[in-house]
Amino acid sequence: MRRRSPRRLLGVLAAVTAAFTLFGSTSAAGAADRAPVAKTATAAAVTPLSTSTPVVFVHGYTGNASNWVTARSVFQLNGWSGSKLFAYEYNSYGNNVANAQGLATFVNNVKSQTGASKVAIVNHSMGGLVSQYYLKVLGGNTSVSHLASIAGANHGTTFAGACLIYTTCQQMYPGSSFISQISSGDETPGTTKYATWYSACDGIILPYTSTRLTGATNNNVLCQTHIGYLTDTVVLGQIARFVAS
Repeated sequence: MRRRSPRRLLGVLAAVTAAFTLFGSTSAAGAADRAPVAKTATAAAVTPLSTSTPVVFVHGYTGNASNWVTARSVFQLNGWSGSKLFAYEYNSYGNNVANAQGLATFVNNVKSQTGASKVAIVNHSMGGLVSQYYLKVLGGNTSVSHLASIAGANHGTTFAGACLIYTTCQQMYPGSSFISQISSGDETPGTTKYATWYSACDGIILPYTSTRLTGATNNNVLCQTHIGYLTDTVVLGQIARFVAS
C-alpha cells in the first residue's frame, strides 16, 4: 500500500481542524440565538436603522452621566451622532417627583436643541421610577418614541429598605404611594414603544421581576448583575436596535 507523504497528511489534518472550528463557531452562534434576548444577525442586517431620534439616558440611584460611557459608544457604533446622545442627571437623595419634573424640562430642552418632536429614553434602576412618572403622571409619553428600562425599579425593590432615610428610597420601596401612581391602570400609556431588560442574577432589584411592565416587550436576560448591564455591549446593542426600530 502506498504511503502518504508527510505534506499530504498535514493537509488532511488542517482540513479536519478547519471543519471542527467552523462547526464549533456555528454551534456557539446558534446557542446565542436561542438566548432570551438575542437578535439574529440577519434580522439586524435587513432592518434599516433609524438613528435620528435623540436619546436621553437616565441613571439609577447614586449614579451619574459617567454610567453611560459604554452605552454612548454602543449607540455611536450603531449609527448615532454623539450630538444626539444626552445624559440627564438628578438628585438621588431628593424626591423622584422633582426628578421627573426635571426630566420633563430636560427633554423639552433636547427637543428644542435638536429640532426633534420626540426623544427616546433609556433608563437604569431608579431611573425607571423617574421615567415612568414623567411618561405616565406628567404626560411625557407624547414626547417619547421609545422607552427602554434596564433593570428598572419599576415596581420597587426591597433593597431600598437599606436607605429609607431618603425620600427617593421610600418611593422606591414596593407598595409605596409613588409606585402605586405609576403602576395603577395602564403601565405603558400612549403610542410610546416600551421594552424592559431584567435578570434573575440582578441582586439589587428584588424581586427581579419588578422591572417588567404590562404592555411592554419584557426581555429576560439569562444572567446579568445590576451594575453589569452598564457595560454589557450585547444588551446595550439590543437596546440600540430597539430604539432604532
